[in-house]
Amino acid sequence: MKLLIRAARIVDVQSPFNGQVRDVLIENGLIRQIGESLAVDSSDSENSLQIIEQEGLCLSPGWFDLRVSAKDPGDEHKEDLTTVCRAASRGGFTDIAVLPTTKPALDSKDTLGYVRQMTVGQPVTVHPIAAITKRTEGNDFTDMIDLHHAGAVAFSDGEHPLMNPDLLLKTLQYLQPFNGLLMNRPEEINLTHFGQMNEGLSSTLLGLKGMPAMAEEMLIERDLRLLEYVYPQTGSGRNTGETEGAVLHFSTISTARSVELIRRAKQQGLPVSCDIAAHQLAFDDTALMGFDTNLKVNPPFRLATDVDALKAGLTDGTIDAIVSDHNPQDDESKNIEFDHAEFGIIGLETVFSVVRTHFDTLPLDQLIAKLTVNPRRIVRFPALTIEENQPATLTLFDPEQEWTYERTVSRSKNSPFLGKTLRGKALWIINKGQISHLST
Repeated sequence: MKLLIRAARIVDVQSPFNGQVRDVLIENGLIRQIGESLAVDSSDSENSLQIIEQEGLCLSPGWFDLRVSAKDPGDEHKEDLTTVCRAASRGGFTDIAVLPTTKPALDSKDTLGYVRQMTVGQPVTVHPIAAITKRTEGNDFTDMIDLHHAGAVAFSDGEHPLMNPDLLLKTLQYLQPFNGLLMNRPEEINLTHFGQMNEGLSSTLLGLKGMPAMAEEMLIERDLRLLEYVYPQTGSGRNTGETEGAVLHFSTISTARSVELIRRAKQQGLPVSCDIAAHQLAFDDTALMGFDTNLKVNPPFRLATDVDALKAGLTDGTIDAIVSDHNPQDDESKNIEFDHAEFGIIGLETVFSVVRTHFDTLPLDQLIAKLTVNPRRIVRFPALTIEENQPATLTLFDPEQEWTYERTVSRSKNSPFLGKTLRGKALWIINKGQISHLST
């Protein structure tokens, strides 16, 4: 493959070319040359050289989604590994990390091998997150060392919060020798049992059982106390040589107090990171007044003040990454009474656009860092940057293009953004020596 990208603005905080408009020549999976008005070799035929040129084009390292429910194996009627890769590529992602809450769970070398085998040849690289406990049931440990060597990028019980504090404590200790990453979704499920949406005025008016913000915040406070127990030395010198990167990652936080708790923990030097789902920036709990089941998510949409706090956390760096929290549900799971509908939104195709549309004051290079640099750092991957002789794992996009999300390539259709006009669009991805043009 030989590709010349003409006059693209480079958006990569790690690149010396960040913010500059340059031509980029790619050959055999590597960035061969970066410059202005690069000459085309006369020996290149039309068949051997592809040229991409478009007004408003931007170029970044490939986007990485840390939280995707692929539903495969087990619920392939909702999504499978082929369709999830198709949706990911259409959203501009070159890499996705898939949750272990499948049937069977990703709790053995065999199931991790299944994910790798089923995604060979896909334009998107799929990274399995392995289960902490067998069948993600929260009881007996998996063999995390074996799973680490088998390619697990992190450890989590996925959609199931790790409720037992002793299990969480021992997991943190167990992961220390190989600097493993624990990902936990903070929810005290005993406080949210039968909950349908955020607890507050809107839930009262709708007559729906609420899910209190306290349920999320209590688990974050508990986990941070346990993290401090395992890593007791705090302060600016705490991290030198002791650990590399965050060892505890909170997935899909949603409340103002959660942001503040994690902000303080980082200031104390605790090895912690967090992410939010893109759709949390688009709605607050008043959006559920129409009982649209496509807006039923977990964590639920919170108050407008919580949305403001999430935006502040993104701006000041407290929140490290933005994820899709892609959770496909079929019609039988969504086209029913609100009380009985499953939680979840499909989000792979709209992450970038939703953030650009609903939080346009976030600087573009910061947004891209939360889709590229930070996710890779969290899972201990080598940094990708746009420089000569570096791997060509890239996303091309237009941050200003308006488009209507008319259809999805996912097997499921549970998105509140279908039919909506959004700002910012992924156009091409380049990965594994393949160029994928992302049609509208």
